[in-house]
Amino acid sequence: MGRASLAALDARVSRPAYDFTTVGAGIVHLGVGAFMRAHLAVYCDDVLQSGDNWAIAGFSLRRPDVCRQLEPQDCLYTVRVGAETSVYRLIAALRSIGVTPEDPGATVDCLASPATRVVTITVTEKGYCIDPHRGGLAAEHPDIVHDLAHPAKPRSLVGILYAACRQRRDRHTGGFTVLSCDNLPSNGALLRRAVLDYAALAGGELGGWIERNVAFPSSMIDRIVPATTPEDIANAAAVTGVVDEALVCTEPFTQWVIEDNFPHGRPRWEDAGALLVPDVAPYEAAKLRLLNGAHSTLAYLGYLAGYPYVHEVMGDPVLSGFVERMMVREISPVTPEPEGMEHGDYIAELLQRFRNPSLQHRTWQIAMDGSQKLPQRLLASIREQRKAGGLHDGLCVAVAAWMRYVLGTDEQGGRIDVSDPLAGTFARIDSDCGDDDAAIVARFLAIDSVFPADLAGDTAFAATLQQRLAELRQFGARETARRFLENETT
Repeated sequence: MGRASLAALDARVSRPAYDFTTVGAGIVHLGVGAFMRAHLAVYCDDVLQSGDNWAIAGFSLRRPDVCRQLEPQDCLYTVRVGAETSVYRLIAALRSIGVTPEDPGATVDCLASPATRVVTITVTEKGYCIDPHRGGLAAEHPDIVHDLAHPAKPRSLVGILYAACRQRRDRHTGGFTVLSCDNLPSNGALLRRAVLDYAALAGGELGGWIERNVAFPSSMIDRIVPATTPEDIANAAAVTGVVDEALVCTEPFTQWVIEDNFPHGRPRWEDAGALLVPDVAPYEAAKLRLLNGAHSTLAYLGYLAGYPYVHEVMGDPVLSGFVERMMVREISPVTPEPEGMEHGDYIAELLQRFRNPSLQHRTWQIAMDGSQKLPQRLLASIREQRKAGGLHDGLCVAVAAWMRYVLGTDEQGGRIDVSDPLAGTFARIDSDCGDDDAAIVARFLAIDSVFPADLAGDTAFAATLQQRLAELRQFGARETARRFLENETT
């Protein structure tokens, strides 16, 4: 893949209708990964078709892997939509790619350029360095400590944005808009607070300039993007005639809801199907609880039951029935229902998407970083149901399945590769508590970055988790789900 190989690209591959060699980058994206390339970049590519000058300069904040894939390809890549009836599309919206740790100054300079009016972000939940107690910046985070001591070489998202704001102020470049596209409630407000907290720690008057000149709208994003495999790349090459090491695979469904707060200009993303609204919160809550909560539940129960892929979990009538029951009876009643996301239709659509065998979405991949995701995806619904005196036992099964998973041993006695910032904490719980379910649950509830105080001190909630964890240990994930369904119908 690359400019030199475009002549060999099969005619079935959809190509840009604009001259991508001449468009300028008005957007800087931090955290270039598969999701960004299958979602945001596609929306931008659509906008560029109409002549709008909003291409993307991208930076990876951690590893050079994506840069090593894209640089030799002139930042060109294909998106495969579907599988059996795949549609391939060449994306040219990404005009450059850099690796921030290799040259932090280049990232800050690009952010501070007068041409940059919008900054978009996908760095996952842990990239925000949030203090779980206050909701603001974790001042003791190693990256934050480093950036305060070495402001010219920032490595955290917040430190990089602060350095860019300082340059824009000093050079009289003016403000810009920073748009978070990560799965976090009120992600824009959360990021704004983190940046202002950092400014307070750094001292000086830059915080006031940021408040006056930088906008932080929130957004809600949705598109399932599984990890690309070597087989995917080989199959794509057979169709397109070109080897694309940066190929991304995704589903036909895509959704983007954006708070319309862009005082410095923005692309007309609504022309590409995005929804611009005054308040993202109800859309965000519906997606996090119904989609992401169900997805995480499928991942933990499914992995424990021996299913590598989500569509395989959905092929099991017991596990799919459990998740559907949980969505309908426990999550839906305490979840907002914004226009266009009516729960009955939305749940049916989600279940159909989860069953899609073309996605090959690994349960292990979805299970990653669960300690960062659990509060929004599952615990929020449990807290609402506890307050209302409503049903939440299935949600407790899901939380207990997470505990069972992160303890690191599957149902056959094999080791689980637990990818989570708190993996060391989980390993110590497993080592210290053995098979003592009460002790295990108590230790988990003491992790205040995961469990809020009201749930941590709720003895009835703890007792339910202990019971569910014991069932998962004794009967396994599938039988626990079956027993739950049987009890629900009797």
